Amino acid sequence: MSGSGNDFILVDNRQRILDGDQLGDFVRRVCARKVSVGADGFILIEPSERVHFRWRFFNADGSEAEMCGNGGRCAARFAVLQGIAPERLSFETLAGIIEAEVHGRRVKLQMVQPSGMELDLRVRIEGDEHPLHFINTGVPHAVEFVEETSRVAVVDLGRKIRFHPQFQPAGTNADFVQPIDRGHMKVRTYERGVEDETLACGTGAVASALIAAAQGLADSPMAVETTGGEILNIYFQRQGKGFERVFLEGDTRLVYEGKLWEEAYQ
Repeated sequence: MSGSGNDFILVDNRQRILDGDQLGDFVRRVCARKVSVGADGFILIEPSERVHFRWRFFNADGSEAEMCGNGGRCAARFAVLQGIAPERLSFETLAGIIEAEVHGRRVKLQMVQPSGMELDLRVRIEGDEHPLHFINTGVPHAVEFVEETSRVAVVDLGRKIRFHPQFQPAGTNADFVQPIDRGHMKVRTYERGVEDETLACGTGAVASALIAAAQGLADSPMAVETTGGEILNIYFQRQGKGFERVFLEGDTRLVYEGKLWEEAYQ
């Protein structure tokens, strides 16, 4: 499945056909492009005693992550298509309980409560000072405002921010944001775990919109234009210096369903 350019392999694991604690090497192999399926992430759908299902999300490098916005939207639609959950549903993640509404291909996802916001950080990278902002929208994000996203060396600079001592030991995703007006922005993201720029990042779009709002540059709803050209809509309410009722909305695409041959992960 694809969510605005982020692509994922999804597996109905309610019968525990895969051991999520032993999947690192398997995930790296099947997510490798050109030699296997290829994907930004790998998602297991598992039983839950609390809500409709539990997910486990793995980055393409095999590491397990707390949350992924576009992956969450794909998981919600997948669960509806498989009869696992109704169109209004909830599921467990390492970041907390996520709620979603599925309307055909379009999915609106309520995000976990953002946390850890820090504004106006001055981070020195190879002699240059970068004005960065930080927020956790389920996973950590560092946000930098730029004049034109097209001129940013996203992979090079994003990797330096991702591994910068300021954000260790967990590291961070890096978002480069070009505000257009109070309801529209462009965003490019270097994703931790993928270790590259991706065509879209849901938690990054949310982080960018919230930081822009905190800086007085944006209102809800915010239309975020991704590298892949699709639009993600971000909704939020201000609560003091923070935010509540944060939603991510966008389209999903079901690409194919199939059987994985052993050669794909050997």
